[in-house]
Amino acid sequence: MIEEPFAVGESWIHQLDPRLRVASATLFSVVVALAQRPLVIAVALISAMVLVALARLPGGRLMRRLGLAGMFLVFIGLILPFTQPGEPLFHIGPLTASREGVFLALSMMAKALAILSALTALLATMSIATLGHALHRLGIPAKLVYLLLITYRYLFVMEQEYQRLRRAARIRGFNPRTNLHTYRTYAYLIGMLLVRAAARAERVHQAMCCRGFRGRFYSLAEYPARSANRIFAAGMGMLVLGLALAQWGPGLVG
Repeated sequence: MIEEPFAVGESWIHQLDPRLRVASATLFSVVVALAQRPLVIAVALISAMVLVALARLPGGRLMRRLGLAGMFLVFIGLILPFTQPGEPLFHIGPLTASREGVFLALSMMAKALAILSALTALLATMSIATLGHALHRLGIPAKLVYLLLITYRYLFVMEQEYQRLRRAARIRGFNPRTNLHTYRTYAYLIGMLLVRAAARAERVHQAMCCRGFRGRFYSLAEYPARSANRIFAAGMGMLVLGLALAQWGPGLVG
């Protein structure tokens, strides 16, 4: 299956109710994405780092995951100061960086890092199946939830079929080049991938129907009310409310 390196763990975050984690991550992300004041963004970033520490995520894997987004953010951060109009701050040859552009770049990078870290700590610490059941219990339409679960499952199926076709092409001596034969081979490969994936999906659906599937997935996991859930809910509620008040509350500066 698709790798879920953070889904298994013994941390405090792993033991919380998934519904609570989904709701908290959503509210936190919305408030942080809309925030503009430096103090609010700084507190959000620190709070996200605290969540990562509570989740006890492996540092190496976490850095690799955040690094993929970090490369894009650094690229945008290098461009924004020179494209955003405003008060000149410094010059590099013919290019002039504005104070507003630098602030926009830093705030964008900090907000993205805070949101990604919080989502990783709260959502990546559960399996896709658990996430789907949590969304369903939060009132998300069942069809959307099933679409998420089945899409996740069949991405893996298509990846398997692709690897099988790729190995078959290599065994037959296929060597990719920039010529018409290579383009035609890849077109055949993609077409055959779709055909095989559709045929396998039909076989799996028939097998599911033989096992009594009636359009609903069931979960045996239970998440009873615990004091940890109430403590986390209260803490995240105060954090999100505090960030919102600091951003949009009257008479506050940042």
